[in-house]
Amino acid sequence: MENIITKWIITALQMEADLIIERFSLKLKKELWTMKIFEWERVLEDDEKENIVLLVCWEGKTQSAFATTNLCENYILEKIVNIWIVWNLNHETLSIWDVIMPNTFVMHDFYMPEAIDFHKHQRAPIFLEYAVGEEYDLEKFKLHLSGICASWDQFIDNKDLQSEIVDKFWADIVDMEAYSILSVIKNYEMLDKTVVIKSVSDWADEDAKSSSMDNLKLAMENAVNILEFTL
Repeated sequence: MENIITKWIITALQMEADLIIERFSLKLKKELWTMKIFEWERVLEDDEKENIVLLVCWEGKTQSAFATTNLCENYILEKIVNIWIVWNLNHETLSIWDVIMPNTFVMHDFYMPEAIDFHKHQRAPIFLEYAVGEEYDLEKFKLHLSGICASWDQFIDNKDLQSEIVDKFWADIVDMEAYSILSVIKNYEMLDKTVVIKSVSDWADEDAKSSSMDNLKLAMENAVNILEFTL
């Protein structure tokens, strides 16, 4: 492996990444058709140096799996942080701009009849070990330390889809990448190095398209505040 880093951040869209790039003064190192890689070297208190790498992978499970595999093959990783905005299914507990660190991940949009599903263990829930607590009230938003995240390749913008996912998985949030990313990381036996930070941008209803864009900047600002503590 020709590149050695200590901390890696992965997000989907450039507009989500922009705040991270600005906060850490990241510089573009490599651009492929499906992803961009930014890097920044920082000096720690003991004068040791570490590199922070940001991967912008595009949305969807296919792109995120490819990008994650690329990094796992080419970098030595001490920490992996997956961060971006999500749709909110738990309207009683989560509010817009809240940050959640889910510890259970499921893939929603896969179906195989039970009788011929020979590899269903490969699609079993993935669990991360976090300190589980109710929440931290940080005045401007709340930080939730557990929850269920469902992933699938579809924008969630109606109540029928909401009900389907909640009824099947009791999911709190939905995204388009986390399960795919964690599946790759699990195969490389690095789940213990992984943290997932999600920030709520909308209610997954008919207004999701506009509200997700309206709330993206503030939602990501809150998530990046938590990211700084995590790194």
